[in-house]
Amino acid sequence: MKTRPLPSIFLAAICLSFPACDQVEQFRGGGLQIEGEHGGIAEVAAHEIIHSESEHHAEAHGEGHAEEGHGEGEHAGGEHHPQHKVLVTSPVAKDVISTQRYVCQIHSRRHIEIRALEGGYLEQVPVKEGQFVQKGTLMFKILPILYQAKLDSDIAESQRAQIEYNNTEKLVQQNVVSSQELALARAKLAQAQAKVKLAQAELDFANVKAPFDGIMDRLHEQIGSLVEEGDILTTLSDNEVMWVYFNVPEARYLEYKAALDASPAHADIQVELILANHDKFPQHGEIGAIEADFNNETGNIAFRADFPNPNALLRHGQTGTVLINRLLRNAIVIPQRATFEILAKRYAYVVDAENVVHQREIVIQTEMDDIFVIKDGLHAGERIVLEGLRQVRDGDKVKYEFIDPSVVLSNLKHKAE
Repeated sequence: MKTRPLPSIFLAAICLSFPACDQVEQFRGGGLQIEGEHGGIAEVAAHEIIHSESEHHAEAHGEGHAEEGHGEGEHAGGEHHPQHKVLVTSPVAKDVISTQRYVCQIHSRRHIEIRALEGGYLEQVPVKEGQFVQKGTLMFKILPILYQAKLDSDIAESQRAQIEYNNTEKLVQQNVVSSQELALARAKLAQAQAKVKLAQAELDFANVKAPFDGIMDRLHEQIGSLVEEGDILTTLSDNEVMWVYFNVPEARYLEYKAALDASPAHADIQVELILANHDKFPQHGEIGAIEADFNNETGNIAFRADFPNPNALLRHGQTGTVLINRLLRNAIVIPQRATFEILAKRYAYVVDAENVVHQREIVIQTEMDDIFVIKDGLHAGERIVLEGLRQVRDGDKVKYEFIDPSVVLSNLKHKAE
């Protein structure tokens, strides 16, 4: 008759029913024979029985220890919160300089097109491209043959009218003609003299002169060119003072406007210019004008800063970057690494008098290198967590080491957590 192995748990139950554990030893290293259903004998390895018994005792032992540990945890949680050692500092009120950068375009104070006032052939160009010219310097001379002839004719007519007037005046003195004849002669003379002035003005239009001191641009026409009235000959730039234009967001505009109104001398705002090669322009500027309207598409408004240009380094059409340095008096300053961000909002941990930390939302006024200028949420003298932000939670009681704010601000090149 064939035998079949009995389930391990059934064998374990039989083994536990023996009166003494030493009876189990007889099965170690050997086999246990049990009569089967049909009188057969089943041989089961003893180690299977011992293994089942061990698992049963381990489960019972583990449950006991789990219940014991749970009780201890409840006891510990009911008595106190875990304490953490963190570094703490304080916000400080001090004067700081806030700097904003804006891309800018540089323009000459006066930049005009020099155009031909009369048509004709270009006879002379006594100036060169890029030359500095003074006011009244002859720049272009258009062939004046027709204008000169007309002027000569009008001068001759004026001289004839002058002779007629002189003769009439003598006849009046001799009572040969009436005074009315003298008045007519005087009117003809005045008319002739006016024609001379007009002819002289037309001839002067052929001579194009510089209207102010400035730098000449490239030549649009060369000697011998036939130009029409209104043709562009060149451009002239007055670069003594440069106008630098840049766009400012509405929020910054309100801040700058308040600072400008509070300090008419603009003592709290300093304007600097960074050139395309990243060098700083040696001259400081000042806010010269603010446009009247906002751009509704961008939400910006144009500012103009005026920069003196004594060495003519700046030219019309250049680009650069304007730096607006604004003095913030008694601003609340904290290190950036003492804050953390949740859903686009900035927070800090504040330690109260009982050394319990509280999460508090803060409002940033200005972001600078490694520091935040606080607009709302913190006050000078409060204690905030500087390092260990990940070790504490809102409501935790902490042990801390206080670091003086002056020491913290002097060592700001530390990576934030």
